[in-house]
Amino acid sequence: QIDLSGSNDLSASLQLSGKTVEFHAMRKRMLKAGTRPSQLALAQTRDALDRIEEMLPVIKFKMCPITSIGDSDRKRFWRLKNQSRRFDKVPIRVRLNQEEVASFAVHRNRFPGIDIEARLLREYPLAQQTAHVLGYVGRINEQELQQIDVSNYSGTSHIGKNGVEKTYESALHGVVGLEQVEVNAAGRRVRTLEQSAPEPGVDVHLHLDIGLQEVAMQAFGDNNGAAVAIDPKNGAVLAFVSQPGYDPNLFVEGISKKDYNALQGDDNRPLYNRALRGQYPPGSTVKPFMGLAGLEHNTIEYDTSVYCRGFFQLPGNTHRYRDWKKGGHGPMDLDAAIVQSCDVYFYKLAYELGIDRLHSYLSQFGFGGRTGIDLTGESTGLLPSRDWKRRARRQPWYPGETLIMGIGQGYYLATPLKLAAATAAIDNNGIFYTPHVVDYLRY
Repeated sequence: QIDLSGSNDLSASLQLSGKTVEFHAMRKRMLKAGTRPSQLALAQTRDALDRIEEMLPVIKFKMCPITSIGDSDRKRFWRLKNQSRRFDKVPIRVRLNQEEVASFAVHRNRFPGIDIEARLLREYPLAQQTAHVLGYVGRINEQELQQIDVSNYSGTSHIGKNGVEKTYESALHGVVGLEQVEVNAAGRRVRTLEQSAPEPGVDVHLHLDIGLQEVAMQAFGDNNGAAVAIDPKNGAVLAFVSQPGYDPNLFVEGISKKDYNALQGDDNRPLYNRALRGQYPPGSTVKPFMGLAGLEHNTIEYDTSVYCRGFFQLPGNTHRYRDWKKGGHGPMDLDAAIVQSCDVYFYKLAYELGIDRLHSYLSQFGFGGRTGIDLTGESTGLLPSRDWKRRARRQPWYPGETLIMGIGQGYYLATPLKLAAATAAIDNNGIFYTPHVVDYLRY
């Protein structure tokens, strides 16, 4: 089980030239994420930010004996400054070590408008293993700024971007606290006038079994793919793998252009969530559903025998729809047809059922729709029908298309998540539970 839990420590953002201090309750920690080393941040005053063009070269020169400010730091600073809100501080350097912090403190008076600020940054220690399910936080962009309650985010600059981080953003985020303070001409706090305490986010506990997650990843080796494990009795998602993964820590403080281009240009598409968004022909995994459809409509019995000679032909048609086993399987009942994955058995069954009954029955398992999992961005897949083909392709439905749909081919598409959820419903005697990653919230 994975727990998103943490302490009630506070991260404070101080206005050096104002009378309001925003205290943001700590975003609940994920997978032992804790406080990273302090950030060196520009003061929030507009005067300091407005003069940064002329100040930054001087700051860089003066900082040499204390800490280095490289090209990547400067590029990140300008990017974040352009994206920041009026009341945001903008970091110059992040992840300072203790020696750098101590050295800066000694020379603090040389850098007006600049201060050390300790911030709690998200860290994902199981990065590759959990990126596609946990997601990540990143800096609030312009579009998100239009959608959030700005007053509740005045003490923070980060928000959940995808995965559990996004779905449960309101639970993890908490409620901002405010403090009215009196400051002197130098911007130093004199006294506190009024204070309202922040409310921390809640602990979010997941069903995810990290041991099972790692076993599933190892099973892929160097291959790409997806795996989803669901408890049929309640819909709990025990494993959720999209291979390859990526390091979400790159996004927390703003990913560099070089790193982002590397991820985007990777032919293996590590940012693509195959388990949630990938739409693939289900292939032989659909055969148990076909068998149930045949039993439901009294088209077959458990012991109905079909002789497989390696191919199937439609009446009056010479075209051969071939089985994967060239010489055929011989006599097959339903159990043997599923165990040996006999294509001919399911060609014949699909033909006898017809596309209309097939579509109606398979839709009961949710094919062609979303499962409703507590993650954003889920694809629907495609359960084709006569009406769909007429609308999408402006063509009639052909009998041969029914045959190949019976072995999960043709236009038929499903996500790995959908297949796992539908298969879980079979195991649970037809009762479907909406898949869910989160077990419970602890307030």
